[in-house]
Amino acid sequence: MSQPLPSSRPPSNTRALAAAVAAAREAGDLMKKNLRRAKQVNESHQHDIKLELDVVCQKLITRALATVFPSIPVLGEEGIDAASEKAVARWVVDPIDGTVNFAYGIPHAAVSIALEVRTEDGFKSEVGVVYDPFMDDLWTAIRGKPARLNGRITQVSTRARLDESIVSLGFAKNQDSLQAAQADFLELTHRVRKLRIMGSAALALTYVACGRFDAYVEAGVRLWDIAAGGLIVECAGGSFVTQSLPGEHRFCLIASNGLIHDQIPHARTTGAKLKSPSPKGESKVRTRSKSQSQS
Repeated sequence: MSQPLPSSRPPSNTRALAAAVAAAREAGDLMKKNLRRAKQVNESHQHDIKLELDVVCQKLITRALATVFPSIPVLGEEGIDAASEKAVARWVVDPIDGTVNFAYGIPHAAVSIALEVRTEDGFKSEVGVVYDPFMDDLWTAIRGKPARLNGRITQVSTRARLDESIVSLGFAKNQDSLQAAQADFLELTHRVRKLRIMGSAALALTYVACGRFDAYVEAGVRLWDIAAGGLIVECAGGSFVTQSLPGEHRFCLIASNGLIHDQIPHARTTGAKLKSPSPKGESKVRTRSKSQSQS
């Protein structure tokens, strides 16, 4: 098990969680107020939109976090502090995950904030917060403790058959990732109960964590999309497996309840099978049950 580097002094996870929750709620309130209003578009591409409100929300989150932890840098979708690559700890922030949904007035987007701590094996999320302001759903996790939805312990589903499962599929922005997702769509659509393409990686992960979805697959997703949600899946007893891709902070991933993990086609961008860390996720389920029984 990875441990923080000896010279590190990471912040208290409890304090970090409280700060992240407060920042996420503040940004979420701003999102909710602006959902139906006209929005300033800073960049527009075929498969993506960048809003001025993305920038405003990241600045808001950065200020809120810096009030409590002034020395911890931010790695975010709307700007990366150069110090974040060498820091002992860093915040990983997506101020609006699901920007295209939000820009079109679709109330399916979220704030994602994670605290990563440097270990001997690289950075690992220790705290995760995902807030959906439109449903007022708040998912939280601290590594080693049960995941929670609105303060109550939440768990992944217990479905063990792919043909009875709902699987979420993500379509990233570049051509290679789009082609990989198209191939996964063609295979999965005949093997699962339903496919869902919702447009927010953070919410897809949290939906796996609380059993609304049984799995989520995407190639080409970025770190700020998944740093918080991936930890929440793990703390809810699920499997969260990633593989690095060429390009800055890009990954393919499979997140699942653990029981159907190895029935899911691989993310074809890398051509590599992403295996569950334990057969059928069994040890993950046991770990979840033990930690929750102690809470």
